[in-house]
Amino acid sequence: MPLPMLPVPMRIRRRVKETADTFTIELEPPDGTFAFEPGQFNMLYVFGVGEVPISISGDVSRRDVLVHTIRDVGTVTHALGRLKKGDWVGVRGPYGRGWPMKIAKGRDVILAAGGIGLAPLRPAIREVLDNRDDYGRVVVFYGARTPGDLLYPKEVVKWRARLDAKVSVTVDRADRTWHGNVGVITQLVSAARTDASRTVAMVCGPEIMMHYMRIHLAKLGIADEAIYVSMERNMKCAIGRCGHCQYGGDFICKDGPVFTFAEVESRFRIRSL
Repeated sequence: MPLPMLPVPMRIRRRVKETADTFTIELEPPDGTFAFEPGQFNMLYVFGVGEVPISISGDVSRRDVLVHTIRDVGTVTHALGRLKKGDWVGVRGPYGRGWPMKIAKGRDVILAAGGIGLAPLRPAIREVLDNRDDYGRVVVFYGARTPGDLLYPKEVVKWRARLDAKVSVTVDRADRTWHGNVGVITQLVSAARTDASRTVAMVCGPEIMMHYMRIHLAKLGIADEAIYVSMERNMKCAIGRCGHCQYGGDFICKDGPVFTFAEVESRFRIRSL
């Protein structure tokens, strides 16, 4: 049985530049298989540099490849960004409580992502669209700062072309190439045509975005218990021992990162918690 703090070396099989500061790496599990649930995360270790928590952004049906989309914002992520095909990364995981895929079955689903928040939500979106008959109405909202900040643009185009789901994309600031919606993501919510009493909403993005998404979803009649958000904190051990990611009485690494808004509503109102 592997030690909980011991990374497993995995080789990079592919690296893709997504935006100016974001990239995706595909890793090869040593035994050819890696199982995870949408919404879970791994600890990625760069040898000689350190470790960082990164959400898994691949397809749950593809166990032969492990996908992470990473924003270059710190020492470890910068080191990850310098790695190339064939280099090695240490991996611990998967960890945490993911998106409520079982609860969502048979119900209408709203999936809303802001910026890099599309990466943790991508496995859930794929799971819903790949098993479309298991769900009611499906609505996807995605917002980014500019057209150049949009993740997975080719895949999003395919989602938007589907007739069995409503997929809306917006940017805060447009350029000459953009002909879509302009404005914050919350302006899209009123277009959702779901049955509030049987809707599950999954939201991922900056906390301010999730806060206002909850307000607009509540106006549709969706209860806090049916709104799920993914929280980010500085996780170190990922197994609930070090306390770095303590959030009130919870540990993001083992009690989350996905919570219902009802579970975290009182803490959302405390600045800098």
